[in-house]
Amino acid sequence: MAEDIDWEEVRELAARVEAGEALEFTPGVRELLLRTAQQVAMPKSDAQAAVQDVATATTLLREIRTRIRNSSMRMMKARSEVRRLRQAGDTAGAREVMEHLLTVEVVPLYRELAEIALEDLD
Repeated sequence: MAEDIDWEEVRELAARVEAGEALEFTPGVRELLLRTAQQVAMPKSDAQAAVQDVATATTLLREIRTRIRNSSMRMMKARSEVRRLRQAGDTAGAREVMEHLLTVEVVPLYRELAEIALEDLD
């Protein structure tokens, strides 16, 4: 992806909110949410609607964090399975794992990584 990924800031913000801290709804946080919502394939119109008040912005933050976490977990699981299958000599099975990942993954960064991993299996 050409754009900068700044998910660590999202993770830290989400952790503070989950710890009970209220979301500090500044212009910078609003821009962070809009930018990262796009990075996790959320419709722009949905994100723009969500950053109109602190309650919906907090929900948006949680959804962004969930998408990042779930996609990361799917990718790690798939890579582990691919490694195991390749070591067993099952390249076709390894390809199936990555192909399946591409059918469910929506986050562009992780889709790109899955496509690269699939190409590496050729």
